[in-house]
Amino acid sequence: MNDRNYNYHRRASNARTAPRRRRYSTGSADNPFENYAINRRRERSSFRKSLAIMTIMFFTAIFGILLFANHQSYLDEKLGKDSFVSKLFSRITTKHATKDKPEFTLPFGPRRQNVLLLGVDSNGADSDLWVGTRTDTIILLNIDPRTRTVNAISIPRDSKVYLPKGMGVQKINAAHAIGGVEMTIKTVENTLGIHVDKYIMVHDDAVRAIVDALGGVDIYVEKNMKYDDYTGKLHINFKKGDHHLTGEDVVEYLRFRHDALGDIGRTQRQQWFLRGLLANLQKPETITKIPKIISVANKYIKTDMSVYEMSQYASLAKSFDRDNIEIAMLPGSPNKQGYISYWILDPEKTQEVVDRLIYRQKFDGEKEHYTASIMSSPEDAAEATQLQLALENAGIEVRCSGTLRSTHSQFIAHSKYVTIDYYANLKKKVPEVKSRQFVYDPISYMCAATDFTVVLGGENK
Repeated sequence: MNDRNYNYHRRASNARTAPRRRRYSTGSADNPFENYAINRRRERSSFRKSLAIMTIMFFTAIFGILLFANHQSYLDEKLGKDSFVSKLFSRITTKHATKDKPEFTLPFGPRRQNVLLLGVDSNGADSDLWVGTRTDTIILLNIDPRTRTVNAISIPRDSKVYLPKGMGVQKINAAHAIGGVEMTIKTVENTLGIHVDKYIMVHDDAVRAIVDALGGVDIYVEKNMKYDDYTGKLHINFKKGDHHLTGEDVVEYLRFRHDALGDIGRTQRQQWFLRGLLANLQKPETITKIPKIISVANKYIKTDMSVYEMSQYASLAKSFDRDNIEIAMLPGSPNKQGYISYWILDPEKTQEVVDRLIYRQKFDGEKEHYTASIMSSPEDAAEATQLQLALENAGIEVRCSGTLRSTHSQFIAHSKYVTIDYYANLKKKVPEVKSRQFVYDPISYMCAATDFTVVLGGENK
């Protein structure tokens, strides 16, 4: 296969020598002027740190007000109606609770933003958490403040791409280990032909600490997971079913990749986790855990967002409808060259995903007849039969019914005609479809080549 197919948006870039860091003398007793300058720098540095801490504390309060202003009764119950915090929230929410005034405004206006979410692993060192680490999680978020919606594209870490600065063909997760976040951003931009506005990097330890700060997260484990890596001190043992996972459990769940799906299954589990985490963050009791979450974020999360921008995104997050989030994984196929496994991107289908989820291109036309597939376990046979009858009564041809045991509930759109608006209307006409995670996958048909597939998952029981 021609290497040009691996990255259809490749741009030429010249390697530049990294600028040398300036070395400062530690001073000496024979040079009092030099010592004075050093002390002045230390004083300014100390002042900046103090100012940063004060700023974080201030915006933490703003963060809480923006995110939890709708939970006055919870605050009254936990803190008392006469407490300072309860009165402050009451005054703010009463003053701004008008139907004519928008609840959410961004400092950069109502335009859509592309935010790159990166999860990095441990480099085995105790020095810099961000040096020499690979990105196990790469998700491109497209956030629209005007419609209060978010789309997400998962990028498999084994995707074969060209790295800038003459680094040649590599897996995309190597970009951060070689050139840091700047090279990762440039690689994503070149590969997808988009612009990244902001980035958020999350260390493995942040996931563990934030989940523990929230008191755990509820996740449906779709299959039995058993794996032991004594060298890497990784021991995974989960049974299929509903689980309330601790921080350590979540890290193990997200790192598991030893099944037929490999890294693709891992990418899907990242999506399940983010869905469960969003549900936890929208709970009113989370307000009491904000200080701990902020302290974790200060150490284990790296971003180019200002505190004000993060608080604004937090305000927007509470209005997200989880059933209105469209997700996709970059289409492609696995390929092994020697001992190296790659995910080879499909250029044409990848462009379709980018156009639909990032550029929000909508196809206004409708088909005269729609076709569907249904995937379910034997235990869900009765529900599958009921769903098939309901779809057929609505004029939709069910071409195929298949068996799939280990999965979550999903509504998978394969056709450009099946938009999230179409799904919303379908749920009104066919309530049996229910609210399921909306996925766009133009390349993988589970049962037959149809317009969409409905997956009945075990977590609905």
